[in-house]
Amino acid sequence: MEIKKNEEYIVDIIDNGYQGEGIAKIDNFTIFILGAIKGEKVKILIVKVLSSHAFGKIIEILKKSESRQDTDCKTYQRCGGCNLRHIKYEETLKIKQNMVQNLVNKTLKNKVKVQKTVGMENPFHYRNKAQYPLGVNKENEPIIGVFANRTHEVIPMEECLIQNSQSEEIAKFVLDFIKQNNISIYDERTNKGLFRHIVVKVGIKTNEIMCILVINGRDIPKEDVLIQELIKEFPQIITIIKNVNTENTNVILGKENINIYGEGFIEDILGEYKFKISPLSFYQVNPVQAEKLYNLGVEKAEISKQDTVFDLYCGIGTISLFMAKYAKKVYGVEIIKEAVDMARENAIENDVQNVEFLAGDVEKVLDDLINNKKINADVVLFDPPRKGLDINSVNNILSIKPKKIVYISCNPATLVRDLAQFEEVYDILDIVPVDMFPFTSHVECVAVLQLKENM
Repeated sequence: MEIKKNEEYIVDIIDNGYQGEGIAKIDNFTIFILGAIKGEKVKILIVKVLSSHAFGKIIEILKKSESRQDTDCKTYQRCGGCNLRHIKYEETLKIKQNMVQNLVNKTLKNKVKVQKTVGMENPFHYRNKAQYPLGVNKENEPIIGVFANRTHEVIPMEECLIQNSQSEEIAKFVLDFIKQNNISIYDERTNKGLFRHIVVKVGIKTNEIMCILVINGRDIPKEDVLIQELIKEFPQIITIIKNVNTENTNVILGKENINIYGEGFIEDILGEYKFKISPLSFYQVNPVQAEKLYNLGVEKAEISKQDTVFDLYCGIGTISLFMAKYAKKVYGVEIIKEAVDMARENAIENDVQNVEFLAGDVEKVLDDLINNKKINADVVLFDPPRKGLDINSVNNILSIKPKKIVYISCNPATLVRDLAQFEEVYDILDIVPVDMFPFTSHVECVAVLQLKENM
């Protein structure tokens, strides 16, 4: 049967895909259907046909899954952030486990069984970092909210069930100030206008708050008044920062930060350690789950006091400090210099003396550690960006053959691709998904590798 655009079909949903979309087959031809759940029968309209697959949208649900729930968010379909919000939470954990398992089955020789996804007891309002774009509505009035899925249209803010509620209140307060004082909003088409984004970071354990005002320039009208009103209304705000971003870019934060109130950082507590968080440094946006993730990684690494550890892509040193308690020495490597500065301060703040943080590209620093400084690691932990590992780093690790590798990944596709590079030399003991972003299709994983005997 030839599948045609704008034709209607009745299909059975046989699985859920990488982005949580439903998967159906018509004469063995794959159809992806947004919002459909495995086990459902739906009437669909084909909206796009490619050579290998097609996309459909639901016209009518003929047989509803028991896992379907009424959505509790007015904007989730347009926003695209919580694309699994129509599915009961426990079922989303199974979908994520199955998604990782499917990738393992397709890619790895060792068909390791993926463990159950580590879920969250209260999967609401978990984000400690919120980024709100500003725009204008049809009446040319300033609005704040979220970008519509795959566009730069700003959807006015409704209550967001994954953001910290304080972040929303602060952003709306700044928006009111912008309106009252007729301050201009940035227009990416002309590269004119002042306010671009409002970013709020919250220390979940300390309740310290950082407010970052991202502007296309250097001066905010009535800046002193804004500062005084903000800290009066929200005494938890301990620092306010102007972030200068005059580039015509999709990147939210520019490179220059100007402290206009406080010291330019907040602190939060993760495990038994206190961490400084700056505007540009990476800190897990769900610290409740991050603590589970890091404890899992450290536990699986089985570090001893005789072990030297490499923590690659270490950020502000969170997991480095977790591991240092058990290790002889930890080397943390991170490309963002500001994050490395914070990591060093965090080590001093927590009186951890057996860590050394190095700033630079992981590929180059790792090569220097191994081949020039002749430092070998007994345990290596990776926590790379979505693109995964470079081949030189893989080869360098294979050359020193650490007894254990712990790979923390925010992208299961690149995780299993990279794990395949280690299979000849390492046994993959475990892959554990961790739900860092409930009701989204995103899943983090902890993979544990052990050097094979006689290697």
